[in-house]
Amino acid sequence: MRKLLLVAGLLCAMMIANAQDLNVTKSPDGSKEAFTRDNDLWVRDLTDSLETRLTFDGTDLILNGYASWVYYEEIFGRASRYKAFWWSPDSQRLAYYRFDNSEVPMFPIYSAVGQGGSLSQTRYPKSGQSNPTVRVGIIDLSAQEKTTVWADFDEKLDQYFGTPFWSADSKELYVSWMPRRQYQLELYAVSAADGAKRNVYSEKYKTWIEWIDGMIFTDKGLYMVRDFETDWQQIYFLSFDGQLTRLTDGQNWGVSLLKLNEKKGDLYFTAKRDSRLHASLYRLDKKGKITLLSDPEYNIGGVNLSEDFKSFTAMMSNARTPMMFVEGRTDKASLEVVRKMDADLENQPSPQIVKIENDGFDLYALMSLPKNFDPSNKYPVVMTLYGGPGTAYVRDTWGDRDASNKWCWENGIIHIVCDPRSSGENGRRGMDQAHKQMTVIELQDYIAWAKWLQSQSYVAADRIGVQGFSFGGTTTSMLVLRYPQYFRCGVAGGGVYDWMLYDTHYTERFMDTPEFNADGYKRASVLTYIPEIFSEENKGPKPLPGALKITHGTGDDNVHFQNTLQLIDALQKVNYQFELMIYPDGMHGYRGYQSVHDKTADQAFWTKWLLD
Repeated sequence: MRKLLLVAGLLCAMMIANAQDLNVTKSPDGSKEAFTRDNDLWVRDLTDSLETRLTFDGTDLILNGYASWVYYEEIFGRASRYKAFWWSPDSQRLAYYRFDNSEVPMFPIYSAVGQGGSLSQTRYPKSGQSNPTVRVGIIDLSAQEKTTVWADFDEKLDQYFGTPFWSADSKELYVSWMPRRQYQLELYAVSAADGAKRNVYSEKYKTWIEWIDGMIFTDKGLYMVRDFETDWQQIYFLSFDGQLTRLTDGQNWGVSLLKLNEKKGDLYFTAKRDSRLHASLYRLDKKGKITLLSDPEYNIGGVNLSEDFKSFTAMMSNARTPMMFVEGRTDKASLEVVRKMDADLENQPSPQIVKIENDGFDLYALMSLPKNFDPSNKYPVVMTLYGGPGTAYVRDTWGDRDASNKWCWENGIIHIVCDPRSSGENGRRGMDQAHKQMTVIELQDYIAWAKWLQSQSYVAADRIGVQGFSFGGTTTSMLVLRYPQYFRCGVAGGGVYDWMLYDTHYTERFMDTPEFNADGYKRASVLTYIPEIFSEENKGPKPLPGALKITHGTGDDNVHFQNTLQLIDALQKVNYQFELMIYPDGMHGYRGYQSVHDKTADQAFWTKWLLD
């Protein structure tokens, strides 16, 4: 018996040693650290290395403190590394989410590496499918028995929970909640003692709601940014007893709260307020006066306020001005450039801001004319785009990866980065246009850009190419296949070609659920249009054979390679010839040698279609 016990003990020790401790996170007082192991939550005392297991039901389907995929990707963000537990400020409690993936469909991703290959299995809910069931738990580490107190939520509801935060006294956990259709948000204060909840804040909107993020906390409440009231983002103060006060007005977008001078009541933030394309630094005083502290002709970033709030340092630039390191005063609203980044302005593109109007909306772009530009010549164009709601691709900053295409500049190609009405520059009014019809209304804005380009005397009207990745791949394929009279060719990378193939939280936020918007899903799918485009009855313009190049990574856990397989199958059925580049085990965004190959292959494609 003793030998058996010794063997069992050794096996247990080996299992623990081989198990991987994930997301090891120290407590605020530095005395302990929490982590997950085999999908259970553990805590380790750093004074004696004693480990305590806090949950006991972790399996491949039950995840304690470790996020289900859709939460990791869409709610917590990839920077979370799947972490789903949170220390209280007094280091005495741990809050965590428990995910039950039992009803979430499994999606396999095959890797061809090695003789037998391998299979990665992810519980990935696609539009209309079952989400993970989630429970919100709190464990008191100072208690004799470290049992979980469950928050008073009905786990059977079809719902989402946002990233929680603790009250300063560690007595309540604030949890944001949405129904699956994401038009309503509730913020609850959950008692750490018994799990009872009280409602602190409610919000409803006609299309969709974003999670509360980037708050600044005080002992009386929190500052937050919301966009439900004026079609633009405004700053609010929410007291912990539920009183809401709006502190700003005007056309603010991209608002980021930086720091609060608690002594004077001044709140510092950056926003696109005096410019639709440039974030500037502002001070909001307790009387509601907003003071501009930087030059709105440039984008500001890396702001560091002094401890006395009298001065700040920052970086500023635009696509035509290299990065400047500046020092400023908050009392005099003065700026001084202390250092400029060296750059050879003569030997690189200079993207200029362009604005047009379509259907009552302002549309923005950054356009670079080729090296040694001659207005008497006619130049081809490469248009770079994205198209997703609230995601601007026109970023007027120095060296932006999408705006500064040196190869186009050196090879006699105009390069333009364009945004549609829904990208954010038009506030909620523009974004809401995408509701229930993603990749439908945006196309009309890209066509407006193509028409504007074709009207310019120096543009070769029949040689406009388009490129995009992810949502941009979806948009690109739509434009090349459906509107070849404007877009001669295009490169579509990593796209969603049927929104039934993408995850629940992102897709349904904008498209609603398939149950309530079946027609919208059909209109937004590239696959819907292919039989129509290539039918004998269609007398309209047809895409040129080979004019669409499709790329995808087979290891993409975000937009599955399945999307491209279904697209190329649909194109083969109508005998449309296309180019295809597959990156084995490539992820959502190619890296290393794959990135180099992708760039070189794209350049060869543009040479063939736009220059030869």
